Amino acid sequence: MSKGIFITGGASGLGRAIAERYAAEGWNVCIGDLNASRGAETVAAIEAKGGSCEFVSCDVTKQSDLQRVADQLAKQWGSVDVVVNNAGVAQAGDIDTVSLKDWQWIIDINIVGVVRGAKAFTPLFKKQGSGYFVNTASMAGLLNPPGMSAYNATKAAVVSISETMDVELEPYGIGVSVVCPSFFRTNLNESMRSTQPGMEKALDKLFEKSPINADDIANDIFNAVKNKQFFVLPHKDGRQIWAVKRLIPRHIYAGMVRKRAAAMNKKLQAR
Repeated sequence: MSKGIFITGGASGLGRAIAERYAAEGWNVCIGDLNASRGAETVAAIEAKGGSCEFVSCDVTKQSDLQRVADQLAKQWGSVDVVVNNAGVAQAGDIDTVSLKDWQWIIDINIVGVVRGAKAFTPLFKKQGSGYFVNTASMAGLLNPPGMSAYNATKAAVVSISETMDVELEPYGIGVSVVCPSFFRTNLNESMRSTQPGMEKALDKLFEKSPINADDIANDIFNAVKNKQFFVLPHKDGRQIWAVKRLIPRHIYAGMVRKRAAAMNKKLQAR
């Protein structure tokens, strides 16, 4: 029997790349998203290559949506092998400029959305005696760059939740990976909220400079699940900076971050 994977935020960006990667391996793929037109495009693209894919409307801020998908797939496939909690949004702005409303918005999607996915599928995985969660975080959750406190906090929480799940669920035969990419070409800018003028254009340039794309990261995720690798750190520069952060004194690392932030602010002001 073919294996099955469910991906939130699967209609575009990294979610779509993951869907295409698994479909190419003969898996049954189900993508959950709010964008039905993009969902249809992804399904059509995968089916045109001979893959199996279906779209379900799914809002990760609603537990009932995720539970409905879990129940549907368990009945339809008999079992679910991998769940990717990938849906997420971005927020840029200093700690004193981002509204509490925006904090609540990003927390509900980036943190509680992962929790809802885990709560919906963990009972099924325990019943099966197997299953695998992939949670999409970010290098921002490990490095905490300035001007992105809300985003950093949510992605750091995803790392923490994933580390907890990894130990908690291992006795039940359930695996966990957490993905922490740096900047790469995606459509995250479309939903981003920012209090910093020019941030979208600045991030767009960083996206363009990425040496890897969503397909590369999807391949890393596929291999990580296969090898039961917890941390997925696709960008070489991100891995290097994280190593520096862990090895050198805090005041030296903070000085490096301030210097990089000042350079970015200078570019933003020049626009």
